[in-house]
Amino acid sequence: MATTHFGYKTVDEQEKAQRVRGVFDSVAPKYDVMNDLMSAGLHRLWKRYTIDVANPRPGDRVLDIAGGTGDLSMAFARRVGPGGTVVHTDINEAMLREGRNRLLDHGLVLPTLVCDAEKLPFPDDHFDIVSVAFGLRNMTHKDAALAEMRRVLKPGGKLLVLEFSRVAKPLEKAYDWYSFKVLPVLGRVVAKDEDSYRYLAESIRMHPGQEELRQMMKAAGFGHVDVHNLSAGVVALHLGIKC
Repeated sequence: MATTHFGYKTVDEQEKAQRVRGVFDSVAPKYDVMNDLMSAGLHRLWKRYTIDVANPRPGDRVLDIAGGTGDLSMAFARRVGPGGTVVHTDINEAMLREGRNRLLDHGLVLPTLVCDAEKLPFPDDHFDIVSVAFGLRNMTHKDAALAEMRRVLKPGGKLLVLEFSRVAKPLEKAYDWYSFKVLPVLGRVVAKDEDSYRYLAESIRMHPGQEELRQMMKAAGFGHVDVHNLSAGVVALHLGIKC
C-alpha cells in the first residue's frame, strides 16, 4: 500500500484521510476561535485579500473547496449576489456543519455538500472561480486535486490557493518557536486538543513552498500562476488562470 505523510509521520494513504478527518472532527467547535488566537486576527485580512484578488462579479459561479466554517463562502456570496452561485464544500462533515449553521445565522442558504477535492462531482468548465483556503496541505494527492480544480473551471477561470507557506529566513527561528511551543499549548487550553495543533505545525513544514506549489499548479495545466506572499511568507496566495 502507498504511503504518505501525516505531519512528520509516514502513514498509509488511507490512514492519512482518517487521521485528518479526526483532527477536524476534534477542532471544529473551536475552529474560528483558534484561528483568531493563532493568527492574532490576521486570517481575516488574508481571506479579504483573497476575495479582492479573485474579484468576483455579480452572477459568477464559485466553488469553495475545504470551505469549513464558511468565511470565504460568505464573502463570495455577498459579491456574486442573488444571480450568482457559491457552492460550499468540505470533505469533513463536522466542519461543513459548523459552516452551514454559521451561514444560516447570517441569512445565507448556499448549496453545501461533502466532497473530496480529488474527485469533484461537477462538470467540466463550470465555475468562474475555485478557492481553497488552508485545505490543500491536508490533501493526499495534491496534484490530482489541482487537476480537478482546473477541470471544473471555465477557460479564463481563476483558482485561488491560500495556504501556509515558507516564512522569510530572518523569522524562521521565531516562527518555529511559536509553532512548536505556543500553538500546542493554545490547542490544549482552548480546544482541549494539543495533538491536532502539533500536527498543524508539522503539516505546514511538509507542504510545498511558494515556488514548488507554483510549479505544481503549472504542471496541473494552469497557464499563468502568480504568487502573493502575505505576512512575510507565513501565508502565500497562489492565483492560477486556466488558459
